[in-house]
Amino acid sequence: MPVGFFAAVFVFVIIFAFLFLMWLVPLRLWIAAMASGVRVSIFSLVGMRLRRIPPTIIVNPQIMAYKAGLSVSSNQLEAHYLAGGNVYQVVTALISADKANIPLTFERAAAIDLAGRNVLEAVQMSVKPKVIDAPDPTKGPEFVAAVAMDGIQLKAKARVTVRANLDRLVGGATEETIIARVGEGIVTTVGSAQSHKQVLENPDLISRSVLQKGLDAGTGFEILSIDIADVDVGANIGAALQIEQANADKEIARAKAEERRAMAVAEEQEMKARTQEMRAKVVEAEAEIPQAIAEAFRSGHLGIMDYYNMKNVISDTQMRQSIADSQTSHKSENSGGSADSHV
Repeated sequence: MPVGFFAAVFVFVIIFAFLFLMWLVPLRLWIAAMASGVRVSIFSLVGMRLRRIPPTIIVNPQIMAYKAGLSVSSNQLEAHYLAGGNVYQVVTALISADKANIPLTFERAAAIDLAGRNVLEAVQMSVKPKVIDAPDPTKGPEFVAAVAMDGIQLKAKARVTVRANLDRLVGGATEETIIARVGEGIVTTVGSAQSHKQVLENPDLISRSVLQKGLDAGTGFEILSIDIADVDVGANIGAALQIEQANADKEIARAKAEERRAMAVAEEQEMKARTQEMRAKVVEAEAEIPQAIAEAFRSGHLGIMDYYNMKNVISDTQMRQSIADSQTSHKSENSGGSADSHV
């Protein structure tokens, strides 16, 4: 093979080895760290490459911490990065806490970050308290509805000023717990009031009652104040419930009356059936009279004269009855005519 080919291959190998060495050993980063006063060896940078840790993610935050007067080792930063943490955010939070005279160690900041909390935001909230709306209008209703003892509904909205508590941030409850507890306190305070006018006249009753409950216990925050932003009068829940109860009682009474009417109708029909049954028995008994008379003739217990006397008595009775009926109808007609004449 020609000599030129071997020379080209040699040059290519040299260039590749130089580029690989430049990638493996970030000289610019090492020079920047040395110029900033951070002692980082080249072997440490090579070890970061071999451990698949971008050196810039470790060295740049370490330079920031050193310039801010904090002592953070590269081993701590590497361990936090390998654990899945945000190295830049932790270092920035440590610098902010140091400038604000807030005691915060690297271990606690790393624990807060690994717990899924924004450690930088927590430090900023420790310096500048945050205002939370209770309830949160972006996640539900804009007011907390509660009913006083007089049956009037009140709709209240509170603004809670909280400050992050770094000592309880790991394992502490979130803002949702604060909002829920404040809503519960509003419902309890309004519900224990004798009249809704008491709450309207003194809205601070709600804030005082809620603050006394220690709602920030077990949370990652410290409640500074609770201010009632608005209180509106809602519906008359007590009257509505009484109306519904009266309607229910009316329907119950109507159902019972219908039940009694049905029982009365059934009893009436039963009495009519019994009357028909008794009439049938009477007709049946009257049908046996001729047979009994014939039997009396055959047995000799009844003579012909006795029979005619019985018929005469029956005829006389029927005549007297017809006369009595005609006299009764005549009297009723006369009384009606005299009444008309008087008119």
